Amino acid sequence: MNVQIWTYIIVGISFALYIGIAIWSRAGSTKEFYVAGGGVSPLANGMATAADWMSAASFISMAGIISFAGYDGAVYLMGWTGGYVLLALLLAPYLRKFGKFTVPDFIGDRFYSKTARAVAVICALIVSFTYIAGQMRGVGVVFSRFLEVDINTGVIIGMIIVLFYAVLGGMKGITYTQVAQYCVLIFAFMVPAIFISIQMTNNPIPQFGMGGTLSDGSGVYLLDKLNGLQTELGFAEYTSGTKSTIDVFAITLALMVGTAGLPHVIVRFFTVKRVKDARKSAGLALLFIAILYTTAPAIAVFAKTNLIETVSNNEYASMPQWFSNWEETGLLAFDDKNQDGKIQYVADANANELTIDNDIMVLANPEIAQLPNWVIALVAAGGLAAALSTAAGLLLVISSSVSHDLIKKMVKPDISEKGELWAARISAALAVCVAGYFGINPPGFVAAVVALAFGLAAASFFPAIILGIFYKKMNKEGAIAGMVVGMSLMLFYMLKFKFGIFDGGKDAVAGLKESWWFGISPEGFGTIAMLVNFIVALVINQFTPAPPEEVQEIVENIRIPSGAGEAVNH
Repeated sequence: MNVQIWTYIIVGISFALYIGIAIWSRAGSTKEFYVAGGGVSPLANGMATAADWMSAASFISMAGIISFAGYDGAVYLMGWTGGYVLLALLLAPYLRKFGKFTVPDFIGDRFYSKTARAVAVICALIVSFTYIAGQMRGVGVVFSRFLEVDINTGVIIGMIIVLFYAVLGGMKGITYTQVAQYCVLIFAFMVPAIFISIQMTNNPIPQFGMGGTLSDGSGVYLLDKLNGLQTELGFAEYTSGTKSTIDVFAITLALMVGTAGLPHVIVRFFTVKRVKDARKSAGLALLFIAILYTTAPAIAVFAKTNLIETVSNNEYASMPQWFSNWEETGLLAFDDKNQDGKIQYVADANANELTIDNDIMVLANPEIAQLPNWVIALVAAGGLAAALSTAAGLLLVISSSVSHDLIKKMVKPDISEKGELWAARISAALAVCVAGYFGINPPGFVAAVVALAFGLAAASFFPAIILGIFYKKMNKEGAIAGMVVGMSLMLFYMLKFKFGIFDGGKDAVAGLKESWWFGISPEGFGTIAMLVNFIVALVINQFTPAPPEEVQEIVENIRIPSGAGEAVNH
């Protein structure tokens, strides 16, 4: 059977499974819609958290970035995994003990202010829409290649699927769907990695294969071979870094603290019964995440080595079928500048004839390595599982921010539970449409868009959450001012240096690199915006009244370590 038939079979079975689970576990109350009824087991929640966390950026784009950035791509590995540890140890148990469904709910109550809640809702919507744009783009990339439709049609198909189970099941449906999606995505990520590792190095463990010697008996290490291939083509050695130290530090920290402020990850810790279960599920999720994250650098090395050997200086007419398949998607392009019929893939932009989108590397990897068609189709199903699981979690954050934090808590406090549930579902449906628009008109490749979402979360939520938990005298005026200034600064920097809004549009972006503030890229600027948020919040706090005594007592109670029992839902 060809790849397309295998894809229809495997993707069709996985989608039927997701929809079946959504119907079986549909939400009947707002508590089931927002936090799955609060009764999910730590193991199921750990798998669901891992699926929620490992988005299209982790599955599709991260290894693609590492394969082209080499050593510099390690910032994504360090930042995202370090951020998850920070979230699990520093924030999740305390937020769970506070007992709120959403981050705006925590901020609104902790800072005893409707204004604080409104600012948090706006920040949650900006972060979530930026993040979901990357997921919908990932869905479009997968569908465009494997179902042979254009990217826009692929995005629309993804919108329909995710809308069905997110709107019907809420967090309850999403949680159990994400358990299935984790199983699909991790299997799909590991199978080709193991195949290729054996093929290239005779080692079935990809992490060891990456650092091993080639299977041809030459005794040459795989990384040494890749370094040689890169330098022959004029690129920097794969294992050498080109980013400045300050930018590496800034991106890593922005990704770390951005993780800790991501609303769709935090809300997962409200779905378990006890604070103790929140800690357990955080640890299990880290284990499940580590399987993929330690394999991604190996896939990057395998894919880049195979790509160079397959395309560089070879006849265009003799390229395998996968090459023309990806050309049709527009994500791979060959421009024969010297008309010799050969593909010149080199570092010199004037002589280079091959344009490759980072996002295709993981998806094309099994095809380049000539693996069986069912493995290629399996990777497609895994990419869709990764993108859709995170998109569903983000949709829930958006819908709960609108229905619970905006309508229930601010606009119409007397709304019935049924009315609130309908408001949540309608807002999820509208959010899917907006997300689809961003997926069709994306601001960059998947991981770049997602990295910006982390910067926005770092700039807005992280300081407010940390100060809200660990500094009982932090007041509403300081928190609100910090969030507004931090988010505004990050948005300004992003629009200026990522999109060239103030300097001649997207075509001028490359030339703006020299004017980055402190030499820090837009992906890393969340660190600076976060520090400004902290400073503004603490300074304003010194000149405004302290929070009420009852609020300070709540903060004291959150930090009492005896809270391994039932958490109170206010």
